[in-house]
Amino acid sequence: MPDPFSEVLSQLGSRSVRGTRLEASGEWALSFDGRGRLKFVALMRGRCWLILPDCAPTAMQEGDVFLLSNTRYTVASDPDVDPIDGMALYSLPGQDIVRLGEGCETVMVGGGSAFAEGCAAFVLNALPSFIRIDRASPSAEGIARTLAALLAEVRHGGVGSTVIAERLADILVVEAVRAHVAVGPTDDASWITALADPRIGKAITMMHGDVSRRWTVPLLAQEVGMSRSAFMQRFSERVGRPPMDYLMRWRMTVAQQKLAAGEAVACVAADVGYGSQSAFAHAFKRVMGRTPRFAR
Repeated sequence: MPDPFSEVLSQLGSRSVRGTRLEASGEWALSFDGRGRLKFVALMRGRCWLILPDCAPTAMQEGDVFLLSNTRYTVASDPDVDPIDGMALYSLPGQDIVRLGEGCETVMVGGGSAFAEGCAAFVLNALPSFIRIDRASPSAEGIARTLAALLAEVRHGGVGSTVIAERLADILVVEAVRAHVAVGPTDDASWITALADPRIGKAITMMHGDVSRRWTVPLLAQEVGMSRSAFMQRFSERVGRPPMDYLMRWRMTVAQQKLAAGEAVACVAADVGYGSQSAFAHAFKRVMGRTPRFAR
């Protein structure tokens, strides 16, 4: 059976977004918009503040890593400094490094993963807008190694440096999500955190492993060794929606990718478990807000 999170990233056309570097000294503040992507910010040297909408400023220290999900944010030397548009400073092609002030008291690197159009919500809605990686977490050592390798590539470059940095950024995003799943609160209902639950995680893995199978709640409950009612309740609590609703949404997300690639509606319907094109079209429009033919 595939690892569901890896499969989702692959199915949804996950790709590295442009890696950036900031070197700053003195007083400074940069604001960034909330695009539909997973973004990491790693503080490689010095200290600064991370400011999110409707949240108190968070102090960042050297070695800290944050994962941001579809939210605006500001990084600053002090929360009271008025920010300027950080996106504009990186707007030119190849403008991957921004220097503010004299010297580099603070050094930050950023990167992350973007998704195919219309598919980002399946991942982004399953994660908090802000995740801070605890240095004491089981993933901290791996994240530290990845950061060190990423910094070396950013600093020294060389043949293939851009490709290597992008791959390291992918690894850093996945390691950050892994750390979140490992230590996430039990009341954080989403399919990603539910993967840590042995039985619910197994059910999700089975659904992803054979998306066209005629899954039912009794069948899934039997496969994971639970009663139907207990499985329904636990799945809904851990994932935030009932099993069949989750399965339908994943099927429609997979279908959207296939339709966008030009596959015929009838073939896509069969691939995601629908024997009737009309039933598939109804489900697709209900979830995606448009018809399969429009998506294609």
